[in-house]
Order: sequence, then structure tokens, then C-alpha cells
Amino acid sequence: MLILNKTAEVFSKPSRKTYEFLRSFNFHPEKLFLHKLVLGIETSCDDTAAAVVDETGNVLGEAIHSQTEVHLKTGGIVPPVAQQLHRENIQRIVQEALSTSKVSPSELSAIATTVKPGLALSLGVGLSFSLQLVNQLKKPFIPIHHMEAHALTIRLLNNVEFPFLVLLISGGHCLLALVRGVSDFLLLGKSLDIAPGDMLDKVARRLSLVKHPECSTMSGGKAIEHLAKQGNTLHFDLKPPMQRAKNCDFSFTGLQHVIDKIITQKEKEEGIQKGQILSSAAHIAAAVQHTTACHIAKRTHRAILFCKQRDLLSQSNPVLVVSGGVASNLYIRKALEIVTNATQCTLLCPPPRLCTDNGIMIAWNGIERLRAGLGILHNPEGVRYEPK
Repeated sequence: MLILNKTAEVFSKPSRKTYEFLRSFNFHPEKLFLHKLVLGIETSCDDTAAAVVDETGNVLGEAIHSQTEVHLKTGGIVPPVAQQLHRENIQRIVQEALSTSKVSPSELSAIATTVKPGLALSLGVGLSFSLQLVNQLKKPFIPIHHMEAHALTIRLLNNVEFPFLVLLISGGHCLLALVRGVSDFLLLGKSLDIAPGDMLDKVARRLSLVKHPECSTMSGGKAIEHLAKQGNTLHFDLKPPMQRAKNCDFSFTGLQHVIDKIITQKEKEEGIQKGQILSSAAHIAAAVQHTTACHIAKRTHRAILFCKQRDLLSQSNPVLVVSGGVASNLYIRKALEIVTNATQCTLLCPPPRLCTDNGIMIAWNGIERLRAGLGILHNPEGVRYEPK
């Protein structure tokens, strides 16, 4: 954890680049925005993203720079590399989002930025840049919890009232929570070890799918989902984790170890070296995806039953929201759809582009907090970014 005050010593005065950046915008005195406008900035991991959203949910401008191609070559995210790429792209991305929106910085109601959780070096870039803008523009600052933003994104698209159940599944997180308000979450379950996206990425790396002609440009999770379509989910006898656990927690490390042993055994049987593509790679991908989907579905089913038994959800229209990068996996969505159909719940998922990290969800979370009067800082001195 790094105290922002220490960082702020470097950025207390806007740099010449910041002044030039602000001067690059054409001001429109004849325009009058009747709605609140928030600029959202996201740099928690390996995507540099920004967006301008108004309080009615209109996305006025957005931009994103993905680092996926770079990190595929290194076999995973290297924090110092991610930090440098954020530094190189953040000004351009924010400028692009503002230019597309035709909103000048002075017309913004507030600036919202991810401050937790995420990679420390990545979070620091977004926070430092935001501080310069806030200091120069004299605008309120709204620190954003990355997972809260994922949870509330659905309210940008649908008329979803509180309370609702949310399942957040990504490369860094896995949790089930009852959302009772903008910043009121009751945690029901979480991963006891690694996140599902992290596990799928590790399996993809172990299978060397980056060398597969159909998967060379895909992230690990996308490669697993693509290759699984060609495989048999029942080719390997895998059991979902924690079948006897009477809670709503998750675990994925054990499954990863089982898959690793299977891959090692298959490499011996086929007489190939580690790093070469197995003939059974599609079957392995299908099996791990299926087992992951079953595990997530069963734990979510327990959470729904828990909430229903205690009358914690709307009786007329109970809603399960699924978001985060892994929520874009259509096979896992289908498994969750079976659960919600069986429990008479409505399943809502943002479109895939809003499931992964983006600036829109950060800006919208800022709008939600602005309307609720929560966490709006007119003096951001002392704010911290928190990797965990």
C-alpha cells in the first residue's frame, strides 16, 4: 500500500504536459450540459481506459488501450512493463475520450479513478494523472473500488433496483455479494486461493496455447473457451472443488494442479516435450472449462438459496448480476442461466466489452456515488491506493 501523500509530492503542481493537454481542448461556451458529467479513468491492471458518462447513462466518449499483445509475448503481466505502457498511453487515452465526448475538462462534474484493488504500479499511474487534472481543474475526486464498479455497471444498462445478488468473476477476483446499495455490499463468498480467470490463464500457458495457430492472439481464457468448442467435456473425469463445503466460497488451485498432472501425463504418453501442443489439448480445455463452470454454478446456486430463504432478495423479481472478465465466457454464462431458470431468478450480464476492464464502468460508478453523495472528495490529500 502506498500513501498518496508521498506520491503527491511529485505531482502537487501540474506539469507542463498537463497544461498543454488542457489547452488542447476547444471550449464551447455556447454549450450547456444539464446533466452531471464524470470522467472515469481505469488503470488497475493492463488496460488503460477512460470514458465520459452523464447521469442518464449516456456514454459520451470512451477510449481504451489494451496491453494484451505485449503480455502474451512474456507469458503473463509484468507489472513494471504494464506501468510503463500506462504512462505512455494515459494522456492520449483520456484526451481521446474527452475529444470524442465533445466535453471540455472544465465542464466535468467530477473525476473518478480506480484506486483499489489492482497492481500497485498500474494503480499509481492512473491516480497520479488524475491528481494533476483534479488539482488544475479544481474538480471533485471520486476514488473507485474496481469491483464495486463491475457490480454496478448493470445499472447503466438496465433498471435494476437494490437489492440484487452479484457474482464477480475475473482474472484477479471471484466473489458473491448481496448489493444493498451503491456502497453497501454483504459478502457471501469468495475464492480461498486464486481467481478463475487466473487459473484458466495458467492452464492455457501450461498447454502453450499461444503456439496454437487458432489461439496465438488470444488471452489465456479466450483461448480455452475457443479450443473447448472442439473438445469433449467428459473426456477426463474431473470433479468440481469443494463439493461438501457448506458455504459459498470458491477454490481453483486444486483444479489447476489436477490439470497440470494430466498435462504432464499426456506429454509422457505422446512423447512430446513441455511447450509443444498436445493432441488432447481441446479435450483438456473443454474439461477444465466445464468443471470451472459447474463449480461456479453450484456455489452461486447456494448463494441464491441462502438469499431466498432469508428474504434478502426481491420476491417479485430476484436478480443475479454476473460481471467481470470471466463473465464474458458464454459457456459459464449458460451454466449460470440453468441455475437462474431453476430458481426463478433473472440473470443479467453486461455485454462482453463491459465485462472486462473499461473506463465506462468507472465513470458510471462515479455518477452513482455523485448522485448518492458518497465518497466525493474536494480535497484528495491523504487518499491511498490499495493493491489488495
